[in-house]
Amino acid sequence: MIRRDALRLFATGIAGAMLAQLPRPARAATGDYDFWFTRLRYDSGDWDVDQRMPSNMITSLIDYTSLRVDPKEHVVALSDPKMLLAPFCYLAGHKLVEFNPAERRNFERYVRNGGFVFVDDCNHDIDGLFAKSFEAQMAGIFGGKALKKLPNSHALYRSFFVFKDGPPATTFELNGWGDDIVHDYLKGIEIDGRLGVLYSNKDYGCEWDYDWRNKRFLAEDNTKLAVNIAIYALTA
Repeated sequence: MIRRDALRLFATGIAGAMLAQLPRPARAATGDYDFWFTRLRYDSGDWDVDQRMPSNMITSLIDYTSLRVDPKEHVVALSDPKMLLAPFCYLAGHKLVEFNPAERRNFERYVRNGGFVFVDDCNHDIDGLFAKSFEAQMAGIFGGKALKKLPNSHALYRSFFVFKDGPPATTFELNGWGDDIVHDYLKGIEIDGRLGVLYSNKDYGCEWDYDWRNKRFLAEDNTKLAVNIAIYALTA
């Protein structure tokens, strides 16, 4: 069973009536598309960063794959149970991450039941506020050793395109996870052998926010890793 279908069964079990209560566009998304981009809104910090990133990721999925892709970004509060239906969630920011009880409950429930969250640290300040606060949240929910380095052999790097050297670098890497070091790996949390949280310090959101299709400041399409992330989220 692929992750998307597992999430649907889980969501039906805990909130079967919720689907009937969703607005028409949301109901259509659950049936008419294989992938829709869900950005998580959280009360602390700044969640609405890199505003062109979703459309660039969506365009790449349409260009490179045969997935039925919803062309619109969906913004859903992390505290809203509707986020439990999403096949892929994106959470990013520069500032403090401090989940309220409803946000914490939904994040844990979503990840433990087969969901996938891509978390991108956009903070280039020396204090590493986003990194330190987000990692503290993950330790409190999943344990202090849950967030681990992903090896370059991880299936994520081969789910569509092949990245034999692991995660590609970006032009925005300045400070790592608040330690003034640029790291050559990503981190993640696995649940039952599947990656449920992918955690980046490379500011991919800012890289993919750039109008690369017109400016082409990179020789290679810099959203190819985004395609891998979406495919992994749907199939792992």
